[in-house]
Parts: sequence; C-alpha cells; structure tokens
Amino acid sequence: MCVEKSDWEKCVEFHGHSCPGLAVGYRAAKIGLQELAGHRAEDEELVAIVENDACGVDAVMVLTGCTLGKGNLLYRDHGKHVFTFICRESGKAVRVSVKGGAWRQNDEFRALREKVFAGTADERERQLFREHQEQRTRYILEAPPEEFCAVQHVKVELPPKARIFNSVTCAFCGEPVSEARARVRDGKFACIPCAGEYTRGW
Repeated sequence: MCVEKSDWEKCVEFHGHSCPGLAVGYRAAKIGLQELAGHRAEDEELVAIVENDACGVDAVMVLTGCTLGKGNLLYRDHGKHVFTFICRESGKAVRVSVKGGAWRQNDEFRALREKVFAGTADERERQLFREHQEQRTRYILEAPPEEFCAVQHVKVELPPKARIFNSVTCAFCGEPVSEARARVRDGKFACIPCAGEYTRGW
C-alpha cells in the first residue's frame, strides 16, 4: 500500500535532509499560504519573494510551486529570513518575517558547529550536534506562529509575468543566449561571460 507523504516529508526529500533552515521555510510558506487561503501554484498564480538563499527556499518551492523556472520565485539578496507571498488573482500579499528566537544560538553551540563543519569533532560531539539540530527543527515546526514570526498583510506591486525571449548567437563562443541578456562587444552580440566586465571601481 502506498502511503501519501506529508508536506514536511516532501520538503525533506527534495532538500536532501532535515534541518532547522528547511523548517524555517516550511513554516513561513505554510503560514503565508494559510493567510492568503492559497494553494500550490500550477503556473504563476502565486509569487514568492525570498530575501535569502538558505535552505528554507527549497521548502518554499515545494509548498508554493513558486520556482525560478516559472519566474514566480524572486530572490532578493538581503540576507534576511523574510518571505513575501502574493496571490495574483486577489492582489493580496503577506510578509512573513522570522523572529530571532528561531535562530538563537549560544557560544557553546557555535563552537560545536565550527568543529563539526571543520571535520574535527569526535563522534560524541557529532551526536550532540545532531540532537541539538533536531531540537531546533522541532521547535521551529511546533512553535506558536506568533512566537516564530511576524506576519503583515502588505501592498506589493505585482511583478510582471515571466517572458520568453528569442535567442541570439554569441559571436565569440557560438552558444545561444537570451537577447535580454546579450551584450555587444566589438559590434557583435556577446554573452555575458564573453563580453567581459568593464569597471572603474564603482
């Protein structure tokens, strides 16, 4: 008998492992969808704006159906655990900002994490780290929403839907490149790597 996987299990399978970062995106997406009374997007019905490139973005993609390929996952390099979800049909948008308590770490844990990541931790220390990560993940998954995050209904200008552009051939490497990303070098079409970068330090 085939047992349907839970949403959390689907996120873990997609990401590759369970971790606190994945749990953050899972909770944020669940809360955002609930606030919008939304469902997973088949096309571009939903838009997600993520302000980090951490583990949680994978859970946002799985739960909301917002992806880079469909053009409805927008990345803002702000280094913040903030997620904004927009429903195109209603025009409603909700901003989910994760509170610092979800990430609170003491000096002892930071030192332990450094040893684990450096490969110098012994088995006891690695087990201690795993247990700590499991506890943090469980807390994030089970904490009351008001303890986990701040939720705001906001006004956001809807981004345009994704466009499909024609391709041109780079005169230098011979590879096709979207005309929206092509450059000109010596009067010929060039892809970004072949065009080179000109800067005066600005």
